[in-house]
Amino acid sequence: MNVRELVLDMLLQMEAEGTYSNLLIRDVLDKYDYLEGKEKAFVKRVTEGTVERRIQIDYVLDAYSKVPVRRMKPLIRCLMRMSVYQLLFMDGVPDAAVCNEAVKLASKRKFGQLKGFVNGVLRNIARNKEQIGKIYPDRGKEPLKYLSVVYSMPEFLVSMWLKEYGAERTERMLRAMLAVHPVTIRVKQEVMEGKHGGAARLLERLRESGIGVEPHPYLEYAYCLTHLEGMRKAPGFEEGLFTVQDVSSMLAVECAGIREGDFVLDVCAAPGGKGTHAAELLKGTGKVLCRDVSEEKAALIRENVRRLGLANVETEVFDGTVYDSSLFGKADVVLADLPCSGLGILGKKRDIKYNITLEGLKQLPELQKKLLDAVWRYVKPQGALIYTTCTIHREENEEIVRWFLENYPFELEDIHRFLGRVPDTGTAGSGCLQLLPGVHETDGFFIARFVRRSREL
Repeated sequence: MNVRELVLDMLLQMEAEGTYSNLLIRDVLDKYDYLEGKEKAFVKRVTEGTVERRIQIDYVLDAYSKVPVRRMKPLIRCLMRMSVYQLLFMDGVPDAAVCNEAVKLASKRKFGQLKGFVNGVLRNIARNKEQIGKIYPDRGKEPLKYLSVVYSMPEFLVSMWLKEYGAERTERMLRAMLAVHPVTIRVKQEVMEGKHGGAARLLERLRESGIGVEPHPYLEYAYCLTHLEGMRKAPGFEEGLFTVQDVSSMLAVECAGIREGDFVLDVCAAPGGKGTHAAELLKGTGKVLCRDVSEEKAALIRENVRRLGLANVETEVFDGTVYDSSLFGKADVVLADLPCSGLGILGKKRDIKYNITLEGLKQLPELQKKLLDAVWRYVKPQGALIYTTCTIHREENEEIVRWFLENYPFELEDIHRFLGRVPDTGTAGSGCLQLLPGVHETDGFFIARFVRRSREL
């Protein structure tokens, strides 16, 4: 099976079964681990790119094909999409090779009668690709449709952001969501302090293996990695010298103000980035209790705890919406990274934008309220509750903050002192920080720091 056929089969499976692209790509590349690095990179890029640019690709196809995309046979639809992605966004792949391979695949998969259609449409697009911009909606007359097509984002999401953030900031976010996203790692605290050869030696090992390494501008222990062929193969990973975590998540833990000896409760902890980060800040003292709703999620946490060699972390399966009276008033810090729409991580999880609905967006704040209603009681007087989401949707962020302050004995505490090198772009203040793609060098992420006033019930 050649690499293009792997891509085609993945796209077909996603369309038929709703499989998440990141999980499917990981499983397929693990299965075909014998592929060369360049082949794996090709499979990953074409699959991810075709999913990410689907709205734009379909617009182009509809302009050049007499058969609308929605009426194409599933295999032909997926084949045309992945081929158009290569034509428009992969300069290193010859146009002739794209067209020829698409025709071969159509024939191999029993659609030989459509070879002429496949070849004709793709070659027409290839001939005119320098002029493709002229077929897009007029930016002046149809700004919403223009942004939706060019940045391949559903119109209702673009419309929502235009109202919340304005045209300039919305376009910056849309552009950033399509950019290449390096993998961000948190180097273990004791490595930063010189143990296990120190951070310099770890970074040297990574670079020697062909991985690109750059320091992140916000935190000294955060680094961006590129040219990875699988995290488990990266030097130092299995040794527990670092873990994968976005800087936005690291900043949330920094805002918790964790001190040695604290008891930290992470109520929606999988896969364990924040909980293990908190444990390292405790320096072997205190305790972190990580909870999540299923054994599958708990297993992810335990695996990271084991790999990082942390002894002060306990993991439990527990439904966060259920109140546990045994923990009343015991936590110095509660980390509440709650289920959300995920609109801040569309650049990494490309399927979300096609699956989210307005109705779904309306339901999420109610779940967040239910969770907060259960977990606030665990916070000690003068203890901190860190509320976070990986979304940029105000009903899940600022509106939840307003509701929480009106109903519970907490106050917002300013978090500027915890933010270090994070630039003040007008999204921080009054105890909250909204990180935005294209504005900050992180995922889209929201952080609020609440401090409990008293023992009021």
